[in-house]
Amino acid sequence: MSVTPSPSSDPTPSSDPAAAPASFVPPVQSAERPGVSTPLLVTLAVLSAVAPFSTDLYLPAFPQMSTELATSDTAVQLSLTAFLIGAGVGQLVFGPVSDRLGRRWPLLIGLMLFLASSCGTAMAPSIGVLIPLRLVQGISGAAGMVIGRAVIADRSHGRAAARALSLMMMVGGLAPVIAPLLGSGLAGVIGWRGLLWIVAGLGLAGLVASVVFVPETNDADARARRAAADAALAAEHPGAGGVRALATRTFIGRTLAFAFAFATMMAYISASPFVYQRMIGLSVPAYGLLFGLNALLLMLVSAISARLVAVYGAERLLRIGLITNLVGSAATLLVAVTGVPVWLLTLTLPIAVAPLGLVFGNATALALDAAPARVAGLGSAILGMAQFALAGLVSPLVSLGGEGTATPLGIVMVTASVVAMAMFLVGRSRTSILEG
Repeated sequence: MSVTPSPSSDPTPSSDPAAAPASFVPPVQSAERPGVSTPLLVTLAVLSAVAPFSTDLYLPAFPQMSTELATSDTAVQLSLTAFLIGAGVGQLVFGPVSDRLGRRWPLLIGLMLFLASSCGTAMAPSIGVLIPLRLVQGISGAAGMVIGRAVIADRSHGRAAARALSLMMMVGGLAPVIAPLLGSGLAGVIGWRGLLWIVAGLGLAGLVASVVFVPETNDADARARRAAADAALAAEHPGAGGVRALATRTFIGRTLAFAFAFATMMAYISASPFVYQRMIGLSVPAYGLLFGLNALLLMLVSAISARLVAVYGAERLLRIGLITNLVGSAATLLVAVTGVPVWLLTLTLPIAVAPLGLVFGNATALALDAAPARVAGLGSAILGMAQFALAGLVSPLVSLGGEGTATPLGIVMVTASVVAMAMFLVGRSRTSILEG
């Protein structure tokens, strides 16, 4: 099976230069879009699973880590924040590099560094050693995420890209289903170090699969064609290259809509061990089961999105997902501040998280479709940097009120949801940010 562009697929608004105002810089798309084969898609899904496995697998072991390393819960959460910050920085490194040097070798180098740093985290003797290693792990792990999206942008666009990204996230969505279940089941057997060794094993699997299945989708000829197109565009529109080519309300709005929506999920992920285990009183296995069920709902919604995008379009599905996410986030805040039974959070949080399956693939495809092909890697890097920078910021915020309240979680989720919706509305305009 291949996910290929269909002649009948409607382009997204940003891919129709004729519909754009004069101030809009139209994307320069390659004529060669061979589609995404099943082995390549599965490999990219494995690479997309690096982040959720690196964050979700060891979440059930947070209390165990704070005890064994003789540190605070906040310090343990900083190991999560370090990974997220590293992942954001790494996207800005590997994305532009892959535009200039090709996709394959930067990907392989990043995965080798990820494997080495993952082994280091599993052997870290203290929290002071673990946190910087997690930073390096995040930087190197970003290679798979940012280059994976760029590969899809190289080989498809429009609704075909939205479908490929939704399918990739559906397959990759198995990670947050499996990770907490594995973590809760194995934490007492192999400990948190054993869990981090599993992350290293995932890195090895991604490296081997990339060597075998990921081709060079941005070879010297492709780079030369894009450079020529860039030069021609720069002659017609001075200063339109590089970052300026991405300075449209379409790209910025869609990127920030994705990033703030992701922030709502990251707030949930960061707070979930303490909300479910310490506030509601669930056991570690019960926490892993509930967390996994929520992730399964997210994966199922991603699968539904992949089927419906050809009928309803990415923008409509994105709008529905953002509205439902806002409703669930508001319900979570309401439960937190009114003092109603805290177990109701087990109902409100899935309402907020599951519809993100309509958001992630479609928002990513719409944002990348607004990025000219010559800077697909840079566009993917900015998308990922915004995603993980915001995630790194919200992770410590949800614990500011202490372990006995979910109010900070609700406030962060509602704020991020509102901003995501606002940015979606901004992204419906196609004028340049730099030109007003």
